[in-house]
Amino acid sequence: MVQPEVLLEKVKVMCRTLEHGGPDDEGVHYDQNGHLVFGHRRLSIIDLSSGGHQPMADTHGRALITFNGEIYNYLELRGELTGLGITFNSATDTEVILQAYLQWGVKAFGKFRGMFAFALFDTARRLTYVVRDTAGIKPVYYTAQDNGLSFASEISAFTAAGIATQQDPNWPIRFLAFGHIPEPYTTLQQIYSLPKGHYLCWDHSLCTYKICPYQQQENKTRINDINEAQEIIKQALTKAVKRQMIADAPLGVFLSGGIDSSLLTLLADQEKGRQLKTISIFFDEKQYDEQAYQKVILNTTTGENFSHLVKQDDFENHFGHIMEAMDMPTTDGINSWFISKYAHDNGLKAVLSGIGADEYFGGYPSFNRIRYLAYLRNIPPFLFSSVHGLLPDAYKKLTFLVDQSPTADYLLLRGLFSPGDISRILDTDTTQVRAVLFDSNKGSESSRYSPEQASWFETNLYMQNQLLRDTDVMSMSHGLEVRVPFLDEDFTAAAQSIASDIRFNRQQPKKLLIDSFDILPASVWNRPKMGFSFPLQIWMRENTRINNPEHYKGKLARYNIQKFKNGQIHWSKAFALYQIQPHV
Repeated sequence: MVQPEVLLEKVKVMCRTLEHGGPDDEGVHYDQNGHLVFGHRRLSIIDLSSGGHQPMADTHGRALITFNGEIYNYLELRGELTGLGITFNSATDTEVILQAYLQWGVKAFGKFRGMFAFALFDTARRLTYVVRDTAGIKPVYYTAQDNGLSFASEISAFTAAGIATQQDPNWPIRFLAFGHIPEPYTTLQQIYSLPKGHYLCWDHSLCTYKICPYQQQENKTRINDINEAQEIIKQALTKAVKRQMIADAPLGVFLSGGIDSSLLTLLADQEKGRQLKTISIFFDEKQYDEQAYQKVILNTTTGENFSHLVKQDDFENHFGHIMEAMDMPTTDGINSWFISKYAHDNGLKAVLSGIGADEYFGGYPSFNRIRYLAYLRNIPPFLFSSVHGLLPDAYKKLTFLVDQSPTADYLLLRGLFSPGDISRILDTDTTQVRAVLFDSNKGSESSRYSPEQASWFETNLYMQNQLLRDTDVMSMSHGLEVRVPFLDEDFTAAAQSIASDIRFNRQQPKKLLIDSFDILPASVWNRPKMGFSFPLQIWMRENTRINNPEHYKGKLARYNIQKFKNGQIHWSKAFALYQIQPHV
């Protein structure tokens, strides 16, 4: 077992490493006898006073907590606990978590509505609980080694403290397939992501742990009436936005000009009015510029908008900072880095983001494309493996269908490189590549090749592993918190209770969401989908660190970079190859 003074120094190093995400305060609790050290970096948003200092204990020292995130229904829970005779010493949501646990035990975790990752030590029972929110908005990583448990909100903290330094040799395989590192894996050996909606319970006496789900069972009720569905969606999202506007620090909205951010801006404007601040980005490259749609929304709101032009030079000048902020390799997150930087520069501590709407209401092409997978699955799988070398690049992903795993279905829809190309790029065996990618058959309980399955893929794989993780790490690199009302627990339950044929519309993506609100201008929703996209196809082709084939090892990698320079492949493939270079 590691000596207490060594533990203390490691936690201090971890805190320094994570200072960017919690610039307002630092706290360390050191229990020498209990071999326990909790560290915390604070981003002050609720109760800006010293009363919010963490780690925090209750007045009787029965429990101790270090908490990252927000509990949006903490005022209701506080009222309920006060009615039971409990008194509070601060105005924080942190203290509500402590008292809720002391009153209800692990059942308290399912009562929280918010985004959170926290560790709570029960002093009497000598148990530490590490808990993650049901949507997996806030990350938490852990490792159990040498009869001890370590945890942190970023991978870099483990490396800095010397807790884990060995690379997982399989991470480049996963990364080249997915474009990110899928949970529960990381780039480091023995460092794992705690599943969303679960808690890890560490027994200090036995030095053992278990991981358990805590979220309640899904509501099996199905709403088949379209008018009822629209009313439920309207009420649930309005409530989610209202309670996620709670803050004692400046708060705003990311406004891209698309359906989701526009809707959130309009709902937030009803709450805040002139106090609301919005952050927008625009480009000189007109095919990516959404200023016209942003102005449609801004013309109907009363708050202050901060609009920023992002140019090729900005990308070049900040490229090193972006790579440093990533924590783990990803083919996304550049857009989040810039919008978070500008939000921070304009004085904001928290912002609302539209993540989740596409996943819940069929906003991606995968919702229509998934139907064709059923037909492809009728073709004998061996045919795909036998023609790999003959297939043009655009069709090589069909070889994922050699495997029956649902993960193979997802990778056909969203994957980067085929198993054969991954094996050639990394100079490894294709059998090894397939073993790494398809070591789990976890998938949706919905019928295969349905809109529900597409929603499951987009929510639990793409959004979970890429959008949410990248948004958190990039925003926290600027000391900014991103809130996601579409992932509110009650809104999620409402969306999932609606029958599939109402919730998803093949002709009009997100039709139910659009029709549930009469405040959304037609000019915003009745246009081609753009997504929150940057001109990266153009910018990366001009970036000499990425576009030079001589910087790459291996014939296939250099071939792909040359094709990228010629405009024949997507920038995400080139960016992925750039990030694995030190490791091949």
